[in-house]
Amino acid sequence: MRRRTAVVSTVVALLAVTGAGVAVTGLTASGDDGGRSRGADLPPATASVERGDLSSGTQVDGTLGYAKERKVNAGGAGILTWSPGAGDTVRRDGRLYEVNGTSVRLMYGTQPMYRTLKTGSEGEDVRQLERNLQALGYAAGLAVDDTYTAGTAAAVKRWQKAHDRRQTGRVGPGDVAFAPSSVRVKSADTAVGDQVSPGRPVLTTTASERVVRFRLEVSEAKSAKVGTKVEVALPDGSSASGRVASVGRTAKPGDDPADKTPKIPVTVTFDDPSDVGGFDQSPVTLNLTGETREDVLSVPVNALLALPGGGYGVQVVADGRARQVKVRLGMFGSGRVEVSGPGLRAGTKVGVPKI
Repeated sequence: MRRRTAVVSTVVALLAVTGAGVAVTGLTASGDDGGRSRGADLPPATASVERGDLSSGTQVDGTLGYAKERKVNAGGAGILTWSPGAGDTVRRDGRLYEVNGTSVRLMYGTQPMYRTLKTGSEGEDVRQLERNLQALGYAAGLAVDDTYTAGTAAAVKRWQKAHDRRQTGRVGPGDVAFAPSSVRVKSADTAVGDQVSPGRPVLTTTASERVVRFRLEVSEAKSAKVGTKVEVALPDGSSASGRVASVGRTAKPGDDPADKTPKIPVTVTFDDPSDVGGFDQSPVTLNLTGETREDVLSVPVNALLALPGGGYGVQVVADGRARQVKVRLGMFGSGRVEVSGPGLRAGTKVGVPKI
C-alpha cells in the first residue's frame, strides 16, 4: 500500500483562520481514503469520538479591580487637612476630603458641582442638590425641581447647621462634590499638608462593584463580544460567572516591552458581585465561553489528517485495523474540532500521536 504523511501546515493554517489556536502534530497513516491497514501501520495511540456540547472558549489572564475609576478634583484652594484611606467607602453626606479644616461632602448625582448654588439658580445641578437634601431629611415638603428657591435655601441652612457650618443658604464646590453613587477610595493623589487648588486631583475613586479587565489580541476579538459569558477563576480558588460588559474600539500595544502586539481593552462584570472577594489588582484567569454547538461529534484537533486530494480525514481504528475516513469540519474549541463523516459515532476510536 502507498504511504502518505498528513500535511500539518494545512491544518495549522486552517486553525489560524478559525482562531482555535491549538497546535497540531502530524500523523502518518497508510492506505487511501477508505483503505484499511494492519499491524505496524496502526497509529501509536487512539482517542474516542465524543458527542456533546462544544464551546469555542478562550482562556486569558486578567486583573481584578473596581468599576468606574475617576479623579476627584479639589473644589477650592487651600491646604489639604484630611483625606480618607485607600479602601475606604464614602456614602451620601460622608466626608470626601477636607481643605483648611472644612469638609467637602459627597452627594449623589451625575452633574458636576461647578458653581455656587444660591437663590435664583436654575439647572439640573439644583435638582440634584434638592434630591439629596430630601433624601437626608432636610427638605421635607420641598418640591424637587430645577429652581433654587427660598425653600431650597432653608433646607441648605438646616444641612449646614447639622454640620456646624455657617448658615449661608448657599452651597458650592468647596462644600459638595457629586458622584453617581457611593465611592471607594483607590488612592490619595495629594498628601495631607499639601497645597491644593481648583481642578487639582485630590483622590482617585471607584465604584464598589468588582470588575475584571484584560487585553485581547485583535485577531481574537470575536471571542469577547458584549454579553459573552465568562467564568472567572478568583485568587482564593473559587470561581464566579460574569459577562463581557464593554470592548474597546482602539487597539494599542500592551505594557510588556517584549510584546507590542496590538490589543483591545475588555471589561467583565460579575453576575453576583457580592460573591467576589480578593485584593484590588489581583491576577485572575478568565474562560470566555464564546459560541456553543450542542450535541455534536468531536475529535481532538491532532487527530486530523490532511488528505492528498484536499480536505481532512481521521484514521478510524477498529478490530486491529485502521482506515481513513474523510470528515467535514465544524467549530473548533477546547482542543477539539466538530466532525461529521460516514460511520462516525460516539465511542469510535481515532488515531492520535502518542503522548
